[in-house]
This record gives sequence, structure tokens and C-alpha cells, in this order.
Amino acid sequence: MRFAYYDSLSAESKRTYRKSDALLRVDVPDIAALVPLARAIEPALAAEDRAAVEHACQALIDAVNQRLETPPVRMKVFERRPSNSGGELHGLYEPDEVTGGMARISVWMRTAQKVQVVKFRTFLRTVVHELCHHFDYELYGFAETFHTQGFYTRESTLVRELLGEKPRA
Repeated sequence: MRFAYYDSLSAESKRTYRKSDALLRVDVPDIAALVPLARAIEPALAAEDRAAVEHACQALIDAVNQRLETPPVRMKVFERRPSNSGGELHGLYEPDEVTGGMARISVWMRTAQKVQVVKFRTFLRTVVHELCHHFDYELYGFAETFHTQGFYTRESTLVRELLGEKPRA
């Protein structure tokens, strides 16, 4: 299934979109060993300790990048999500071309409206979502990154694997 914006893409972007859509899994070597790193985010988030959450996320991201031999990413965790009439921003990936140095992932640990700490699984999904954008550029060599059905499948599968869950049929 292609999303509606596909029709407005250039021919080159459509090729990238189709390649992204065909990739259904990020093959992380020995991913089971990363489950404790992913799970370490949960108590830090429950304690509402922004610095500890950031540290735990950075440890996970560093370990994944090391296994995939992809360039490092700087992790930033902020308190309250920014919002406007379009909704809340959950996370943001900025490649090194944008930062002028190391690529950066920014996520927010509290909702914009009620200022509540985000549930662990939702928070981890956001971190992994932004990490998947990094993989699109650095692992798969795409010139741009799209939200395709394949992208969301890679994200969901990686979250389940990082939590030590069985894959869906």
C-alpha cells in the first residue's frame, strides 16, 4: 500500500520510496543482548529523570549503531513536547548535514497538553522511529527518508525485538 503523497514525488524519490517500502526488518546482530539496554529506559522514565532517560537512550543507540557499523548519533531528551495547531512533536531526526556535525535524535518525555510522562512503549517507539530514519540514510544509503509501510514495519519489528518479544506472524 502506498501513501497518498507518493503520487506527488519525483521519479527518483518514488524509487527510494519503493526501496524503503520493500525493507521490512533491520537485521541487528545479537539483538537479544540489547534487551536490557532497551528495558533500562523504563525505570528512568518512570522516575521522571530526564538525564537518566537520555543516558539510557544514548547507551541503546550506541550499541545498535556499533552492531550495524553505522555512524554515531547524539541523543537529546527534552521535557515537554512542542505543539502547535498541527499537533505535538514526538521526535526529530537531524542528519549530520543539518547539524553540521554528528546526526542528532531529539525526543520529548512529556506530553504537551497534560504534561504527563509518555508511556514507556510509546517513548521507545519514538526513539526507534527516529533511529530508523538514521538507518535509511546511513545503513541503506537512501538520499531521503520516507514514512512508508515498510518503514513502519521495520520500526514495529525493531521495537518488539528490543523488548524481547516474539515477532508477529
